[in-house]
Amino acid sequence: MAGWLGGGSTKRTESGAGLTAHAAPETARRSVAGAKRLLVSIHDVGPRSEGAVDRLRDLLARHVPEDRQALLVVPDHWGEAPLTPGSPFAARLRGWAESGADIFVHGWFHKDLASHDGLGARLKAQHMTAGEGEFLGLDHATALDRMERGRALIENITGRAVTGFIAPAWLYGDGAKQALGDAGFALAEDHWKVWQPASGRVLVRGPVLTWASRSRGRIASSLFAARALAPVLSASKVARIGVHPGDVGVPAILASIDRSVGRLVGSHAPSRYSDLAA
Repeated sequence: MAGWLGGGSTKRTESGAGLTAHAAPETARRSVAGAKRLLVSIHDVGPRSEGAVDRLRDLLARHVPEDRQALLVVPDHWGEAPLTPGSPFAARLRGWAESGADIFVHGWFHKDLASHDGLGARLKAQHMTAGEGEFLGLDHATALDRMERGRALIENITGRAVTGFIAPAWLYGDGAKQALGDAGFALAEDHWKVWQPASGRVLVRGPVLTWASRSRGRIASSLFAARALAPVLSASKVARIGVHPGDVGVPAILASIDRSVGRLVGSHAPSRYSDLAA
C-alpha cells in the first residue's frame, strides 16, 4: 500500500520481511529511554488476512518502522485458515520475527464457539465482538490448551519466543485469566492495560485506540472516538493503537489511522511491547 495517501518512502525487500534501511522514519530512531512511547499492533494476522496485513504494514510504516509493529497471529482463523509450517506465509512470519517485530499469540480460532453463562457475558459475546471473543467463555483447561498450542506452533515457525498473548477482542473470561497465569507468557493486554500475567504487575494503563468497520454506526462512532481520544493519548506516557484487517475496506478509517499515528509520533517514540519491562 506504499502509494496510498500520496505515496510514502516505504520499500519492501524481496522477501517482504521488512523495510529497507533507508525507509525507517526518523521518529523511530530516537532512544525510547525515558521518552513517551507509542505501541502499534496489527490484529488477526494469518494467511487469510495476508493482503490486508500488507496494506496496514505499509500504511503504518509511513510513521512506524515495521520492526516496531507488533503482529497478533491467529493460528487457525475460524478453523478455515490454518497457519502451516513450511508455507510461504510461515516464511514471511519468520522473516518479520527475525526483523525484530513483536509476535503475539492471538487466540486459536478467534471465533467464539463457547456457550456463555450470565447476561453480561452473553451481551459481550453477541454485541461487543460479533462472536469473535474466543476466550470469553472458555474453561481453564481449554484456554490453557489453546494458548500452549498456539505458542508452540508460532515459536516453531519463527524460531523465537513469542512476546505474549492477547485474547481476541481483548476479552478474557475467568478461565482464560487463570490459564494466563499458568501458561508462562511474559505479557498480556486488554482494552485498558498491559500486564505481566505471572506477577500481575501492570506495565501500562489507559485505553487502546482502535476502529470498528462492521457497520456504518460503528464506523462513525470509532471515527469520533479517535478524535476524542487524541488529547488523552497525547498526554499518556504510553499510547496504544490497534488496527485490524477489516480497516482496509473503509477509506475514512485508513485516513483516521494515518492521522492518529502521525500525530502521536510527534510526541511518542515508536516502541516494542517487549521493551516495556526493560
